[in-house]
Formats: sequence, structure tokens, C-alpha cells
Amino acid sequence: MASRQQTMLTRLHRVRTLQLNLTMADEARAQERVASEHQLSHRIGQLIEAVTPTPAATASAASLMANAHFRHRLLESADAAAARIRAAEQRAAHAGEQTKAAKRDQTAVEKLMDRARMAAIRAEMRALEDMPAAGGASRRNRHDPC
Repeated sequence: MASRQQTMLTRLHRVRTLQLNLTMADEARAQERVASEHQLSHRIGQLIEAVTPTPAATASAASLMANAHFRHRLLESADAAAARIRAAEQRAAHAGEQTKAAKRDQTAVEKLMDRARMAAIRAEMRALEDMPAAGGASRRNRHDPC
């Protein structure tokens, strides 16, 4: 019985460890995605600053219109990037919660394994205490007369 229970707990621990590793990998990918989106947003911000119209006497109307159009498109991209950042942060938070839950599950299984191990040790100790003394009745306790 104890062997079957120990086998089940070992298998369950392996599964929970695998789940924990997978959720940790998902969380790392989500955090990487957040960092990537932040970098993209920063780069778009730099491009917006680069195409900001500057007062110049030689600038033509077509050039100003092209810059304005490009800047407008970059602002739209910046808004989309901000939305992607929020979504990526939400996914990262959710992945973090899943990792915490997987860690709790794994810790619970480890505690069950420790309890089962301690119960087995206690049972062995009781069995040793209940064993008859070595030698039994064939060995007599002889005392010398004092």
C-alpha cells in the first residue's frame, strides 16, 4: 500500500514539476514580450521626434505634408503599441499567477511526500519497538551471587 502511494506521489510530483517548469517558461516569454513591446514603443517615440516639423525657410508644402502624414501614421502606431503593451502586461501578470499556482501545487505534493516518508519512518520505528528482544528465552539472565 505504501509503495503504491509513494509511486503515485512520485508521479504526481514529476507532473507538477513539469507543469511548474512550463508555466515558468510561459512567464519568461510573457516578460520578454513586454520588454520587446516597450522597446518598440520607445523606437516609435524616437521616430516621431525625428520627423517633428521644424521651421525652415526651404521646406516645401509637399515635404511638410509628407512629414505630417508620416508623423500621423507613427502616432497611430504608438497608440497601437501602447495597447499591445497593456495586453502584454496583462498576459505577463496572468502568467505570473499561473506560476505561483503551479509552485503552490508542487509544494503541496512535496509536503505530502514528506508526510508519507515520516509516516513510513514512524511505522518502522514502531515495528522495531514491537520486535522481541534478540535471543529471547534461550538467553538467560544470570547473576552472580554477590
